[in-house]
Amino acid sequence: MHILQPKHSKLNEKESEKLLSELNISKAQLPKILSTDTALPDGCVVGDVIKIERKTGDKLNFYFRVVV
Repeated sequence: MHILQPKHSKLNEKESEKLLSELNISKAQLPKILSTDTALPDGCVVGDVIKIERKTGDKLNFYFRVVV
């Protein structure tokens, strides 16, 4: 992982279901990330939900993607 690359982490099934219910969406409605992306943590498979943590100044922003 490069120092400028935001942290990517895989959500477990319980966390991803909680996120989807809070946002009232399905996995198909999440933005996509390719399974060949080098930023993905080891062990990611198609259908996993990925949490991306990006720091801007003092604020920490979270983005979510589904692996395709």
